Amino acid sequence: MLVNTKAKVGVFSIALGAYLPQFPSLVPEFEAQYDAFKKTIPDTVEIVDGGMVTTKEQAMVAGDKFRAADVDLVFLQMLTYATSYNMLPAIRDLDVPVVLVNVQKIKALDYEHTDIASWLGEGYACGAVGEAVADLERAGKRHAVITGVVEGGDPAVQAEIEDWCKAAQVRRRFRETNIAQIGRPYPGMMDLYIDETNLYNRMFLYTKQFDWEKMWAIADDITDEEAIRAKAQDILDTFEIEGGGTIEKVWDMAKYVVAFEEWVKDEHLGMIASHYDGFAQGKAGVLDSMLIPAFSMLIKQGTACAVEGDMKVAMAMSILKTISGTGQLSEMYSIDFNDDICIIGHSGSGDADISDKKPTMKIVPVFHGKTGGGYLTQFYPYTGPVTYLAITQDKDGNFKFVVAEGVNEEGPILSFGDTNMRTRFTCGAREFVNRWSEAGPTHHMAAATGRHIDTILKVAKIFNVPVDIVTR
Repeated sequence: MLVNTKAKVGVFSIALGAYLPQFPSLVPEFEAQYDAFKKTIPDTVEIVDGGMVTTKEQAMVAGDKFRAADVDLVFLQMLTYATSYNMLPAIRDLDVPVVLVNVQKIKALDYEHTDIASWLGEGYACGAVGEAVADLERAGKRHAVITGVVEGGDPAVQAEIEDWCKAAQVRRRFRETNIAQIGRPYPGMMDLYIDETNLYNRMFLYTKQFDWEKMWAIADDITDEEAIRAKAQDILDTFEIEGGGTIEKVWDMAKYVVAFEEWVKDEHLGMIASHYDGFAQGKAGVLDSMLIPAFSMLIKQGTACAVEGDMKVAMAMSILKTISGTGQLSEMYSIDFNDDICIIGHSGSGDADISDKKPTMKIVPVFHGKTGGGYLTQFYPYTGPVTYLAITQDKDGNFKFVVAEGVNEEGPILSFGDTNMRTRFTCGAREFVNRWSEAGPTHHMAAATGRHIDTILKVAKIFNVPVDIVTR
């Protein structure tokens, strides 16, 4: 990614201190289990280690570490039974979910040969989970439980841990990067309008405003011809250009992409929402004509770029790109009632990683619904499972996720330069459009290959926002 972020995950384990002097063998046993658990956490996140906690005082020390590090999530390994005072001081001052990891060491106890120490050390993690959740509820903390076993390996547990880490990465990305708004939203699309202060307070995301006058001049100081030539080749490698492409043909575009990449790093941008509604002449016209492929090159590198000034869909694109590797701008495009299929897509920048074949780039004399003309890009999303995510708001400014899963199928699509997907939903096209629209998702949504609702639910829990599941 152009701007890298790494989630911070608090990790600690708990056991009842009263057991340890009674059964000294438990200490090395629990230390080994805790070390083994930490190794299951992917290196895509930074571990903030709260240690093995057996007293209230140790829990307070762990809490100080988590608070100072501003962790995005906490994993609590339940080693054996432990009272809630081992847990609550560590998480009391945090506003992130606590994931209780109830992973038993062995599949089943040897009933005839198990003594108390073996039971407590290898088969009693489950004893504290309900109590812990009850007290998390009373403390007003968000929580989740993972149950499984170490012996023989447990892919379901590992998948849950990795999903939670992906969700934590979204919070860190929103917290550490900024969203750029260039210009303003498309006039009259009031569902796109946003209160940037509310956005920061509720979703941690800071808005940086930019005028187009600055953007027109952004490439004036780019003189490194080697860098421009390399970027021009990157563009040619990414897109099939109608009529043939050459380094010279995309030179100016490459120069702007190099400039945009420097700008993204300097301003620490994870998302960009832009709309130009001017006369598209002179330098303005040059940049406006090539914005779509230029921003597509940024999307390819992890910076979500949304058209029509839609900051909310830029956020949705960033979430999907972070958790799945793909994040494509889209909208309801048409309905094929003969095939009971929704046509979903959009004109504008897109994600090359979602395309099953080389995306195409073509020049058109006019952009529909806006001034000027220039390059359009068309992407060809993979067939198979697909997830859609929209971010919307209620009358009080609270954010909400709207999600759906479907299947992209082969079939005819339009070919005038806009990305199209033929998506079948289990509820049928007519019912899907009714349900999706009734959820109030705003005009745009983001799309990703694969099924990701379960991970999105974890993201929503971290951000403390509700989710409408339309269909899956």
